[in-house]
Amino acid sequence: MKYYKCPVSWSMRITANAQNCSVPVTCKGATSLKPARSVHFPNDIVFQDYVRHGELERIGRFIRARRVKLDTIYLSGMAAIHEAVLSGNLECVKLLVHYGADIHQRDEEGWTPLHMACSDGFPHIARYLLSLGADPELENNCGEKPADLIDADNKELLELFGLTAND
Repeated sequence: MKYYKCPVSWSMRITANAQNCSVPVTCKGATSLKPARSVHFPNDIVFQDYVRHGELERIGRFIRARRVKLDTIYLSGMAAIHEAVLSGNLECVKLLVHYGADIHQRDEEGWTPLHMACSDGFPHIARYLLSLGADPELENNCGEKPADLIDADNKELLELFGLTAND
């Protein structure tokens, strides 16, 4: 896994609106109004936010412009595909896979996207990952397989893995 810090940043302009301010211009407090300034967010932070919110068009633009690498492990300890799985957005997962995200990518704790889909109860994403050949036998750093993380009440995931609920 490569850790990558992008030197390019995203910026947003914040301005004070003195016209709608209830403070008189002659007031001592009026001097506290500061000139406009820029806030810069690194590309990886902006990209993670797009993934979490499922902004597919922006995700595609970022990837096509090569502003991010899909195998990057972010400060959250996860790669983009893990973030997409946790959001429960199958279309976002499909888009990342389309652009080359690895379905066997591991996060800092050894979890694959399939581990996360099972743990968080997303059978539609687990089914998709399995259809692409995701390995259900891979273990995370604690020795757990994806099926070990399925909630006993999630019948759809249990059926997908050929398990039965312990009633």
